[in-house]
Amino acid sequence: MLTEIRIDGLGVISTATAQFHAGLTVLTGETGAGKTMVVTSLHLLSGARADAGRVRLGAARAVVEGRFTVDEVNTTAQKQVQDVLESAAAERDDDGSIIAIRTVGSDGRSRAHLGGRGVPAAVLADFTAPLLTVHGQNDQLRLQRPEQQLSALDQFAADTVGPLLRKYQVQRRSWLDARNELLERTAHSREIALEADRLKHSLSEIDAIAPEPGEDVRIVDEVRRLSDLDSLREAAAIAHDALAGPADSPEDGSGALELLGAARARVESAHDPALTALGPRLGEAIAVVVDLTTELSGYLSNLPSDPGALDSLLTRQAELKSLTRKYAPDIDGVIAWADEARTRLGSLDVSEEALAALAAEVDIAAERVREAARKLTAARTKSAGKLASAVSTELGGLAMGRAKLEVVVRPVSASPQDSAPLTVDGQELHAGSTGVDEVEFRLSAHSGAQSLPLSKSASGGELSRVMLALEVVLASSDHGATMVFDEVDAGVGGRAAVEIGRRLARLARTHQVIVVTHLPQVAAFADTHLVVDKSDDGKGKVNSGVRALTKDERVIELARMLAGLDDTETGRAHAEELLETARAERALA
Repeated sequence: MLTEIRIDGLGVISTATAQFHAGLTVLTGETGAGKTMVVTSLHLLSGARADAGRVRLGAARAVVEGRFTVDEVNTTAQKQVQDVLESAAAERDDDGSIIAIRTVGSDGRSRAHLGGRGVPAAVLADFTAPLLTVHGQNDQLRLQRPEQQLSALDQFAADTVGPLLRKYQVQRRSWLDARNELLERTAHSREIALEADRLKHSLSEIDAIAPEPGEDVRIVDEVRRLSDLDSLREAAAIAHDALAGPADSPEDGSGALELLGAARARVESAHDPALTALGPRLGEAIAVVVDLTTELSGYLSNLPSDPGALDSLLTRQAELKSLTRKYAPDIDGVIAWADEARTRLGSLDVSEEALAALAAEVDIAAERVREAARKLTAARTKSAGKLASAVSTELGGLAMGRAKLEVVVRPVSASPQDSAPLTVDGQELHAGSTGVDEVEFRLSAHSGAQSLPLSKSASGGELSRVMLALEVVLASSDHGATMVFDEVDAGVGGRAAVEIGRRLARLARTHQVIVVTHLPQVAAFADTHLVVDKSDDGKGKVNSGVRALTKDERVIELARMLAGLDDTETGRAHAEELLETARAERALA
């Protein structure tokens, strides 16, 4: 819900602040007072394109600041808002409300802020989308677009159409993926075959060498060892002989092991406890030397005795380098490349059998989409009659008692170069993201009149009432959202104006409704009445402001709207009577 708006430097408004409440709020004022600027400010908060021409003459910039709360809207809208806030790192105010700001410079540059964070204008659009719907004087034209009419029907039948549409979209995506793959394989079969041959050749080369993970690193270490084989063997042998004694020349002396054994025998045979206590320690030393001797023996026995071992390793190293030059910086990368190549090769089968299997898969997927499309069309067709009946009933209450709305659901034919052609019941249709249907609203303005598309049959006033009737019918789908109407009552008067006021009051039971109006019959239904008035400083400079009216001030304003009768007793009496009538009508709404 919109709770407050502040406008600086926009059009004729220098500075203005307005508080908004639940229910129906109307904005009135003389022509040129700046009512449209209030709607323009809401458009800007909705992310609309900025227009430097709207900046007040002499001002450096126009600033619009709005404060929103989300407790009143449904949980889906609350989640959408929260997702936007989190993605923008925006913060709520201390009271939980969210502040959105739009600035438009006189040079045309625009800036947006949400929850204290600078954001693109598109983020403001995402933020306000579930909270605020603005119907400006030109926005009624959107109702004439087929995609808007389809969206309205789907919104009306969301419980039945929604699940079917989502299922259709999932099936369609699978079908298009398989179809596009088949088209690509068929159209580029030669290129795919060449790629497959290259992959097969590369994999054969890799498989012939059969590298093992980390093998290139291990070979480098082994080559380094073998290059120093003689010096390593000599060092290990000398160390072994020093510990165990030379096995082939005992006369050259005893090793450390023999000497340590003699030392332990000497101390253990002594009669001095202090000396014999050293025996265990010598035993430990002997155990260490035995272990070292064993390890040196193992090292010597593991040293290659084949003089050609180094040559074999160098040859293997050259084979591995031939792979790393072509496919990856190291052997682990070569193995990973081979795994990916095998996966890719498995998807490049262009044999007749493979293409036939894929074509069969496409046919199965197409049948699933076809069935989903049939069910979606059937649900829309069934709901179209209900929507048409509900809107026609509302039009009857808006002084269009003989008007009848017809909602036509019809298939969309595929074009010659269609990207998603689908045969449904013998017809070649375009399987779009929303189905194979298009929707057209047709209006018969009175009994016996030909039913024609809205763009051809509805006047401005009639289009306004059709839009209002549709909004009333669709109201339950977005409970709590703010709806703004700019002169939705254009081109109507008399009893029709009273009925519009009544419908707006009914809509305000579930929504916050803000209406810019010039009709006293509509303004009389308001819970809150704001007036936009202008003042002249005597130097030719006009400024407008927004203020809330008291009960007595409402009477005066309504009398003014009744052909300028605000300064007469008759006019005020008529205004009071109009307020009483509105109260009675609201009780029946």
